Amino acid sequence: MTSNARERAVTRLVVELLVFLIGAACIAIAIGANQRWLDRHFLPSFLWPRHWYTLIETSVRVGVGALGAWVVTGARTRAGRLARREPALAVNVAIAVALALGASEVALKYVKIQPAEWLFPEEEPRRQPDARLGWTFVPSRSGHKTIGGRDITYTFDSHGYRVGSLDEQVDPDRPAILFTGESVMVGEGLTWAESVPARVSAALGIQSANLAVHGYSTDQSYLRLEADLPRFRKPVAVVALFMTGLFGRNFDRDRPHLLRGLVWQPARPRSRLTSLAQVFVPYRSNGAIETNLAITREVLTATAALARAHGALPVILVPQFGHDDERDQALRHQILDGTGLPYAFVEIDPSWRIPWDRHPDARAARAMADAVVEAVQASWRPNRTAATVRGSIRDAQSSMPDHQAYQRRATAEQQSPRSRLCRPDRPVAGLAPAYWPADSRLRTLRGRQRLRVSETPKCW
Repeated sequence: MTSNARERAVTRLVVELLVFLIGAACIAIAIGANQRWLDRHFLPSFLWPRHWYTLIETSVRVGVGALGAWVVTGARTRAGRLARREPALAVNVAIAVALALGASEVALKYVKIQPAEWLFPEEEPRRQPDARLGWTFVPSRSGHKTIGGRDITYTFDSHGYRVGSLDEQVDPDRPAILFTGESVMVGEGLTWAESVPARVSAALGIQSANLAVHGYSTDQSYLRLEADLPRFRKPVAVVALFMTGLFGRNFDRDRPHLLRGLVWQPARPRSRLTSLAQVFVPYRSNGAIETNLAITREVLTATAALARAHGALPVILVPQFGHDDERDQALRHQILDGTGLPYAFVEIDPSWRIPWDRHPDARAARAMADAVVEAVQASWRPNRTAATVRGSIRDAQSSMPDHQAYQRRATAEQQSPRSRLCRPDRPVAGLAPAYWPADSRLRTLRGRQRLRVSETPKCW
């Protein structure tokens, strides 16, 4: 065998081995990425229902496995023969692929790419850059957007808070309930009167200050509250939104963000190709998940502490479309149930969404608003008025019902759409455990008696 022939044989062997390893890796991924592994590393999605998400994951697994089998059995030998006949061509192809990836990365750096939650600068409601928060709504402006076949008007006052009209201004000297969050709390696809803050304001007779901004993560919401809350002289309550389907947003670092210890960090540029791949394959490592669980717990704890420091009642609103599965329960348990934070859990009919949109419709917004109203009312004493409500949650003045009868009622109603005020694993001073059935009649248990259900939130 000549030297040239030996080189071609070695080239073929190396190419076949590399291609085989690629195919074997695809097969290994398809086998190893079972549903338990996928649930751990691919977080719940706000945009995709659970069954759709599972179907996509299963289809991808099957496709990757089939691709790997084809590569091992067919493409491997073809690549080897090509490498033996045209070794220079095989090398050129490999170099071309590497150069294409490098050129794509360089080209993308010259393209102004917005953060994932603010891709289109001209989208309504219009936003503007902010050095500390990332972005805020353009103040003193009214815009229109067609959602679900309806023309929705978004109007913002001079501070960038959503209001009913340009003539309305949030008055920081008057008692106010502050709302933080993202598009769900802003009222995406809803008129102002249909939004959660407007409904709560109408029910309690207290003005609302809607600090929520489209695309915000949990830490951005906290930063907005930290900046704006001191302006209000009589804050009654602070309502913060948390949804397990939006937890993945807290991983983003292409916007201003908080690290552990609430250390502020500016937006961190990263590979554009990596960012693009993350959109299509939102894989999260165990380390990243644990880190962001800790940061989110810390941010929500700081939110409640900030509210109490200003004499306001903290309410963490936790809406859930449909029955929460094991993934949602696990996230909620890890983030909320061990923090000592009371929160209002609201289970919403999964069909209560805006047509051709995943945001809550007016019925869902009403359910969430009712839960907030119940939480605030539970903190009032009979001799207190709405305008003078201050402080943390206090015992509602209601007699304790028969415990066995309560258990039967809770069991009978647990399958219906409901909202619950959940108490943490450890006692919190002044917290009144309450169960709110679908008819919104508040029922309270006074004292320390509570139902105990293993590995579930302590809710009534």
